[in-house]
Amino acid sequence: MFWGRRWALMALFVAAAASVFAGGSGLNVAVVVNADSTNSLQLGNYFCQERGVPPQNVLRIHWTGSVVVWSLTDYQTGLLDPLLAMLADRKLTNQIEYVVLSMDIPYRISGGADGVNSTTSALFYGFKPDSRSPSTCPLATNSANAYAGSEGIFRATPPDMAISNTFLATLITSSNLALAEQIVDQGVLSDGTFPTQAVVLAKTTDKARNVRYALFDNAIFDNRVFGRSSVWRTNSNNADNLGEILGYQTGLTAAGFGPTTFVPGAMADSLTSYGGLLFENSFGQTTALGYLQAGAAGSYGTVVEPCNYLEKFPTPQNYFYQARGFSLAECYYQSITNPYEGVIVGEPLAAPFAVPCSGVWSNLPAGAVLVGTTNLAVQFVAADDSRPVQQVDLFVDGTYALTLTNIAPSQGNAVTVTINGNETSYTVAADATLDSVVSGLYARLNSPGYRNATRVRPYTHGDRIQLQSTDISTSGSQVSIFTSNRVGSASDLTTFVRPARSNFLDTIAWGIRGYDVQGILVTGDTMQFTATRTNGASVSVSVTNTLAGGSVASIVQQLVNAINALPELQGPDGLVAEDLTSYSTNSADFNLRARSIGWDAAQIQVSITGTFSITPTGIVRLDENLSDLQPRNHLYVTAGLTNLMCTFPLDTTTLADGWHDLTAVAYEGSHVRTQGRVSQTVQVRNSPLSATLEYLGSETNVGVGAMLPFTVVANTNDISRIELFSTGGLWGSASNQSAATFSVPTADLQVGTHPFYAMVTDASGQHYRTETRWIRIVPGFSLSITRETPTLSWPAETGRVYQVWSATNVTDAFQLRDTLSPTSSAGLWLETNVQPARQFYRVRALP
Repeated sequence: MFWGRRWALMALFVAAAASVFAGGSGLNVAVVVNADSTNSLQLGNYFCQERGVPPQNVLRIHWTGSVVVWSLTDYQTGLLDPLLAMLADRKLTNQIEYVVLSMDIPYRISGGADGVNSTTSALFYGFKPDSRSPSTCPLATNSANAYAGSEGIFRATPPDMAISNTFLATLITSSNLALAEQIVDQGVLSDGTFPTQAVVLAKTTDKARNVRYALFDNAIFDNRVFGRSSVWRTNSNNADNLGEILGYQTGLTAAGFGPTTFVPGAMADSLTSYGGLLFENSFGQTTALGYLQAGAAGSYGTVVEPCNYLEKFPTPQNYFYQARGFSLAECYYQSITNPYEGVIVGEPLAAPFAVPCSGVWSNLPAGAVLVGTTNLAVQFVAADDSRPVQQVDLFVDGTYALTLTNIAPSQGNAVTVTINGNETSYTVAADATLDSVVSGLYARLNSPGYRNATRVRPYTHGDRIQLQSTDISTSGSQVSIFTSNRVGSASDLTTFVRPARSNFLDTIAWGIRGYDVQGILVTGDTMQFTATRTNGASVSVSVTNTLAGGSVASIVQQLVNAINALPELQGPDGLVAEDLTSYSTNSADFNLRARSIGWDAAQIQVSITGTFSITPTGIVRLDENLSDLQPRNHLYVTAGLTNLMCTFPLDTTTLADGWHDLTAVAYEGSHVRTQGRVSQTVQVRNSPLSATLEYLGSETNVGVGAMLPFTVVANTNDISRIELFSTGGLWGSASNQSAATFSVPTADLQVGTHPFYAMVTDASGQHYRTETRWIRIVPGFSLSITRETPTLSWPAETGRVYQVWSATNVTDAFQLRDTLSPTSSAGLWLETNVQPARQFYRVRALP
């Protein structure tokens, strides 16, 4: 009997090397696998393969307990402490920004009297104590995330200054391995695709859960200004028949998608109580896994009752961050102010709108031999003028080695902004950063004289300045803006500011005003409403409570009905009363909304009085959402060069002799930091020491259950240590011998493609790194044979292609006998030829 094999090894790694790396890549990811779970190992291998994660970035932990919950102590000793130790030991501390948890790792932490957190949030910014009683639902003290809304570089904008180790952590899991791998695919396939499908923001009739609707307009506006208008809102509970969509935010206990599908890179979630109860009774609520199984690349849910705090859920602004090019994990963590109770499930590097630069090594052929200190050169070209290349790092064998160049905004560069003919300039100061340039330019734009002249107010968001027109008499199209960038007194122009548009954009939002009514309802209570339309005409209505007892909401409902019945307010210059919500007998909230979009329509004046505490008081306009009504534009600040040639000396004596992969990584000069990278394999020769690593197996596609035999032979007897490395680190060692044989169990590595290399150290401390050998471990299957009329049988995948091979001696070359594709889960093949008494068979599964 022989195990099956699957072919096609290297094509997968070529594809991974060509991926887009927004705000991070496989180089920046630590993958945590549960070594006691076959699914966890296989999923981790799959992610590493698809994202080009170096083998030393994999941490193997052991956990045989619940896949749902663990104690705070178990989390710390079983995951956090080993992770930090691994990063320090492998010199990855300054390199890893993302942590991926690969299946069968608990997603909830029980802190006893300190409450409950999710595992991903604890990795993100530490465990946040939340001492709640069964009847309370607080917002934990010190649980605010400083990274939220920052549009900043993650490492430069830590979520909690008191925590020294923070990570953009996500969990990739599902009910089975195939669905979990689909999540990875949905992320990888999205990179750089620039999908045109819509993001749908749903305001549902579930008033306790639809509260994010107040944030929809800001996200829609920013996306429109940026040039991506396919984000729209709907008043619907129904997610069916939306076609293909890129994202979905709703507020419902349960969502069904029917024919609706998510395109690669989609983010989707619901504001509901138990979306994070992934493998538990979720009380009929759709969990994050429901959105992922429908095709989303990422989702979010809370692991304990959160109440409907907006701060505990993603805002729709995450779709604007995605449009800018940020990765999925960056988008989610920037959009959740207090994420401590929520688990993020998904492929963290997905970046549908990332645009990388291109690069090439200059005069460095594959296998080039490097000796001593040698000068190397690499060139990167930006995708366009708006994405200059700012920084280039060198990674050796997947580990950060040094920064080759980091082009800051040049002192003396001058940037100029002209709004409606009013010009202002800022000259870059010494030791400038993007943040300092934004601050300096903001000060110019916000100076009283300039702001009065332009009637435009600026707001800073990381490397972006939002501009809002305060002149209601002027439409956005009439507010022009252009910028210029000059070298000034510097030697190079490396500082740039550009507007999103050549003029401001008008809103498509409705003006709104929310009212809060508090009191104890008694017979005879009254409420009065008065509105003055923009044409000066006024209309009033009042209601009186005639019932004994009841709730405040009952009289508020009377007023809402009366307002909506007024014929004078039915036209485009009128308003509508809506969104009545009550969480107690003595309180109620509702909204007044203009019937037409725009700032002008929001100028209708209203007042509500009565025998209750009513907020707001006096005469107000429907412009509570003023920032969503004013014409808007953006300014973006970047630094770097569009064509960057980087020449640098490399002291190869600091490296082990032998084979190395040199990877140059270039970063876009904005806070998005999209990566472009180029790699080359070289040899270093600075000493006579050398060694060879040989795989002793007959093929490089090996079934689970077999052993992988290797031999390492050095060219000298003066050897102190030989070590064999693969996925997850060290797999074997031998001391004081010049040759060593290793046997690695495939069951411990599991299905996937694995690199193997050896490190040989001589008595003087000189090292030699062998060439890397790649071995693909494939699913094994048992092969059975009957003696009478020999028939082979094996577990098969329907439609998969299998080959049957045979030989009269196991040491002879096997001959192809047949190729077949089973139509059921059982593979069968009947021997039809007259054969000698002894025959050996082998069955191979093709990809």
